[in-house]
Amino acid sequence: MSLVLDPAAQDLLFREARTANTFTDEQVTDEQVQAIYDLVKFGPTAFNQSPLRITLVRSPEARERLVQHMAEGNQPKTASAPLVAILSADNEFHEELPALFPHFPQAKDVFFAERPAREGAAALNATLQAAYFIIGVRAAGLAAGPMTGLDFAGVQKEFLDDDHTPLMVINIGKPGEDAWFPRSPRLEHDQVITTV
Repeated sequence: MSLVLDPAAQDLLFREARTANTFTDEQVTDEQVQAIYDLVKFGPTAFNQSPLRITLVRSPEARERLVQHMAEGNQPKTASAPLVAILSADNEFHEELPALFPHFPQAKDVFFAERPAREGAAALNATLQAAYFIIGVRAAGLAAGPMTGLDFAGVQKEFLDDDHTPLMVINIGKPGEDAWFPRSPRLEHDQVITTV
């Protein structure tokens, strides 16, 4: 059975999509970011908890502060990308659950009263949302360069607070010259999927 999604869209989102390492200087607008979020916010999370938080790094001063916390090989990419987003997990997401999960508002206290339970749920579900975000960036015709080569504690101290755990930094923009590394191999169907 073939996929329902148009082959060109399949290529845009998956087959031809790559992690960009260089970018043009074309700016990423607030309207593009809004359109990306308005699409990816519909991706599912447990209890609709939606713990992903996005910090856009736009000012030169903030960019300089962020670059200092990136691994050496990632610094030039982050310094030159038109837009950089810090993706984090909100460990106090449960405060929004009465509005986000209105048919069971008690979930806030029944399942997430304790901080360790919230941290585990926030990390899992915000990471899931980060994947949606990357696909949304691609759907907007932009390239995403997600990176975890960074000083997480430094990024948290510099840009977040104790209630937000950084997950990754994503460089965003139109791909520049020599943007792509060669495509790495992928596992085949029978290496991944087991039927029991």
